[in-house]
Amino acid sequence: MARDPEKRPGQTHRTDWLALLCGLLFVGVGIRYLIPPSPDPALILLILIVGLGFSAFVAILAKAARKH
Repeated sequence: MARDPEKRPGQTHRTDWLALLCGLLFVGVGIRYLIPPSPDPALILLILIVGLGFSAFVAILAKAARKH
């Protein structure tokens, strides 16, 4: 079995900020729905849209910072 010369054991990978922040956002929304009273669905949709936009913005900044 040939080994990939660029991958070494113990080598770390870069953080995927978009996936991390989106995951935290959806976990937070899920926890919020478990706690009564249930939130307004329109407000939760607005929070999700703003949160996903913020996550994408952070991911773009992180990718731009890596290139420099």
